[in-house]
Amino acid sequence: MANILVTGGSGFIGTNFIRYWLAEHPADRVVNYDLLTYAANPANLADLESGAPGRYAFVHGDIGDYDLAHGALRDHDIDIVVNFAAESHNSRAVVQPETFFETNVVGTVQLMRAALAADVSRFHHVSTCEVFGDLPLDCDDAFTESSPLVPRTPYNASKAGADLAVNAFFGTYGLPVTISNCANNYGPYQFPEKLIPHFVVSVLQGRPMTLYRSSRNRREWLHVDDHCRAIDLILERGIVGETYNVGSGVEVDVEGIADRILRLLDADDSLKTYVPDRPSHDRRYLLDSTKLREELGWLPEVDFEAGFEQTVQWYRSNRDWWQPLLARIEIDETAWSDATHSGSPSEVPA
Repeated sequence: MANILVTGGSGFIGTNFIRYWLAEHPADRVVNYDLLTYAANPANLADLESGAPGRYAFVHGDIGDYDLAHGALRDHDIDIVVNFAAESHNSRAVVQPETFFETNVVGTVQLMRAALAADVSRFHHVSTCEVFGDLPLDCDDAFTESSPLVPRTPYNASKAGADLAVNAFFGTYGLPVTISNCANNYGPYQFPEKLIPHFVVSVLQGRPMTLYRSSRNRREWLHVDDHCRAIDLILERGIVGETYNVGSGVEVDVEGIADRILRLLDADDSLKTYVPDRPSHDRRYLLDSTKLREELGWLPEVDFEAGFEQTVQWYRSNRDWWQPLLARIEIDETAWSDATHSGSPSEVPA
């Protein structure tokens, strides 16, 4: 039996991870520690209050609040911390960079200080492929765990800073850490500012999808359930102090994502419109996940085409979930030319 504290558990991946963990580890208890910022949704896990009595608890808190985090770790006798809490939207990071460094770097440091004081047995930090920068479209390269960190955006840089801090806490203080760098996740419960749900809900409302002009830029797509399984294996078999890439090997460009959505929703190309690229719009990400596959025995189980269709249908069937969230979207994806030359990025129109 283990007591696990999941930070950012009311967000997209954290929500899916908590549901996964409670189903796969029936003897364990999970504490969801979340500040409930704009992209979090308490409704994601509302059923667990009664559906998992004694096994699920919620703490409203900021990972940057050392005293509160330490109190939660102590009061719930936490063995393992899984840190999903982060500001994660690249577009928002362009206009509010300070928020990203405060949460993703300083917040992670405070959480690790609390974890050290509480003597947890593992601190697992969830990171991203984007810390490595980007790859040319016309190459076969992939990022390994030893690839240099060359972030190109405020979000990427803040996550790279957090990765370095986690490794420093292992080397300096002996905090038992592991890190996973994951590909772009997709699946249910993703806030509708992100690419796939943003496109799906736009089409469902008869509104155009806004594609960047570099619409052939590619991403590697990983179903959130496969990501959860990977973290489970890393916690069970991973070596303390090590980093593991979590990638499916499936690359699809933004144009291909849009076309799939149009086909599944029986819509046409008239709902595609093109806007200027976001500053430092990365071209391509691809992870080499050989280490995770060969050392820990992980393999992705969700077929991309089947998982993608299921994801689109989830948003189609759950309008009551995403409709109230649309008012929280803060970024106008058409405003980049104004945003980057005005000298006042925080004043970009929402």
